[in-house]
This record gives sequence, C-alpha cells and structure tokens, in this order.
Amino acid sequence: MSAIKTEAEIDAMRKSGHMLASVLQLIKREVKAGMTPKDVSELAAKELEKLGGKPSFKGFEGYPDIICISTNNEVQHSIPNEHVFVDGDIVNFDFGVTYQGMITDAGISLCVGGNDKADEAGKRLLEGTERALYAGIEQVREGARVGDISAAVQAVLEAYKLGIVRELVGHGVGHELHEAPEIPNYGHAGSGPILKAGQTIAIEPITTLGDYHIFQAHDGWTLLTQDGSRSAQFEHTVLVTKDGYEILTQA
Repeated sequence: MSAIKTEAEIDAMRKSGHMLASVLQLIKREVKAGMTPKDVSELAAKELEKLGGKPSFKGFEGYPDIICISTNNEVQHSIPNEHVFVDGDIVNFDFGVTYQGMITDAGISLCVGGNDKADEAGKRLLEGTERALYAGIEQVREGARVGDISAAVQAVLEAYKLGIVRELVGHGVGHELHEAPEIPNYGHAGSGPILKAGQTIAIEPITTLGDYHIFQAHDGWTLLTQDGSRSAQFEHTVLVTKDGYEILTQA
C-alpha cells in the first residue's frame, strides 16, 4: 500500500480523526480525582461505539485494552487499571481510531483537577510538550524533511529543559498504526526522508522532567522513567499538503 493516501482514504481519516478528537475532548472534560484509568477506558469505549468507530489499539501486538493511560512516571503504553487518580496527577491518554479501514492516532496529557492543581514543574512539562508538538507540525509541507520536524520539536523541548525520550518516536499512520517514516523528537533540519503531499504522519513529542532513560515494567507494556520523573505526550495525526498541513485529529 502506498504511503500516499487517496482522497477516499483521506476522507475516512478525517472522519476517524474527528471521532478520536471527540473522545479525547470528552475525556478532558470528564476526568477527575476518584476516577480510575479503567473508568476512562470504559467511557472512551462507549463514546467511540456511539460515534461509529473502532479502537485501533485493541489487540495490536497483543495489547489488551483500547487506550493507553499513563500516569506521572509512566511514559507510554500503560494498560488501564484500578489506580485512583488524585488532584495533581499528570496523565497521558493515547488513543487510536479506525474507520473504514483507516487509522488515526493522537494523545493528550493533562493535570487531574485542572492546571491550577499542577506544580510549576508539571505546568512546564505540559506546556513545553504541547508547544513542541505544534512547532513540529508547523514544519510540515510537501518537500520538507523529517529532520525539520525533529529539530523544531527538539528546540522547544530543550528551551523548556525537558528530557526527550529516544526510544519512542512519531511515525507514518493510516493503513497501519505504524508506518514509515519514523519521526524522532530530536534531529537536524534538512536531514531525513522528504515529505510528500498525501502522506499522513503522527507527530508525538514524549518527554520527561528528568533524565530520558526509560524501562519496561513486568507487565510487558508499561514504560516508566528510570529516575521516577514525570512524563507527558501530545500527539496529532497530520496530512501533508502541497503548501502545508491539515491536522486530522483536531476537534
């Protein structure tokens, strides 16, 4: 299958992305102290079923749930559990939606109870990671290189003094959850594969408040920071166009 999506495939991804954004916005409104990741997974499942989409993560390489929900020092791929959220927790919600065979992928991070419940470091983590995402997206256009995205993301993250996780990267998406090219969150402008109109890519800065080294928990999925520092991720699926980009997972 071509990395360049047809108009019909792009239209299906727009619909998929709209569903995904709707679910994430619902989560953002509803999450509060006293809820658990399992509660949120059930909320997301009901909403996506109502919207008419299918969860992309369920069964992917054996993943047992529909959404990844990672709290504080959990970096990515955490399986929803019964751990109770408390005000001030930094939580990442990473979700994928399939519609008419086409996949979109996006994520948000937030502070439980609202940003006024976050300490200064937590606010820096959330703000810097989200700003880095949009700095990367601004580089997207036909003829740009992957390194242009990577360098823009890295510049923002370094300005915010955030650790940049090396092992996890952005990627192409659409026919499959993970397609070429890989899009690291660090790199050199003018390097890497050239973007072409019709490609769809997921850009996702993944950061820490400390060192960037991570390890895998005994469950075989959850990734955590080695130093116990908190982590965040923001992600959008983006269509490359002749003169720029279109964010497909925006509400």
